[in-house]
Amino acid sequence: MGNVVVDTNVIVSGFMSLNGNPAKIVDMIIQNDERIQLCYNAAILAEYSEVLKREHFNFNEEKVDDFLNKVEGYGLFHEPPKSTFPMIDEKERCFYDVAVHFGARLITGNMKHYPVKSFVISPTEFLAKI
Repeated sequence: MGNVVVDTNVIVSGFMSLNGNPAKIVDMIIQNDERIQLCYNAAILAEYSEVLKREHFNFNEEKVDDFLNKVEGYGLFHEPPKSTFPMIDEKERCFYDVAVHFGARLITGNMKHYPVKSFVISPTEFLAKI
């Protein structure tokens, strides 16, 4: 099993399209797939909830609630100290810090928002590695 932190953009993409790599990752989380262990903190969970419940997305409320319940029920929770590593987008720091704490892969569709590190990977790269 590998620890992962999943950026919200991947989750949203997975909800928007039932096909594609982000959807496969969302399904792995919902199904509590033994190949991955989702890691999160309070800021990540709050962002998932806020973004997935935005009216303009009109996502299925039951699927959103199921997803959030799986995150809380099966995910690894920790509040690591805030890092001082320079970030391009400060809002992404919580994902980066949790990934560093857990030694996790950080899966994102916005590679440019993060420092170039081997653990920051795209959904396609992640699925190719498991």
